[in-house]
Amino acid sequence: MNQVTRIIFRGGVIAYPTEAVYGLGCLPYDYFAVSRILDLKNRPVQKGLILVAANINQLAGYIEFPDETVRQRVLATWPGPVTWVLPAKPEVPIWLRGQHNTIAVRVSKHDVIRSLCEKTGALVSTSANPANRPPARTALKVRDYFGNSLDYILHASIGSNRLPTQIIEAYTGKILRSGG
Repeated sequence: MNQVTRIIFRGGVIAYPTEAVYGLGCLPYDYFAVSRILDLKNRPVQKGLILVAANINQLAGYIEFPDETVRQRVLATWPGPVTWVLPAKPEVPIWLRGQHNTIAVRVSKHDVIRSLCEKTGALVSTSANPANRPPARTALKVRDYFGNSLDYILHASIGSNRLPTQIIEAYTGKILRSGG
């Protein structure tokens, strides 16, 4: 884990297992690393990205809770496979939040994500696949999609979820993506 941590802190882009699929990740405030991910995926910056963390404190610089009721609802699902869309702090850059004033965040229960984030802080997390292709569920599929374009592929097991995590809009409770 020390090698992958060093790569991340040097501006690297990695692939790592998540609850259901492999994800691509980097440090959120590293504009060049985030740009590489967007280019690799052919993903428009306007869509925004998800951040994953080992605990709520790692997300404090990115999100605001609109009220205590929303805060308790969100915290009741973490750590776990639920991604919440919350108001972004004003300083969160466009390359993370896209065209929105919100940002999608998750405190993961997946051991690999938690171990990584305990060393690095919150990380960008977006599925490891080019646009309009199925997300990679194995390290081999990640390599198939991206060849040698990534700085590291962490070989470990994905979680037991069949589908990527559920995404819920915090204000309304509207499910933006069903999860598995």
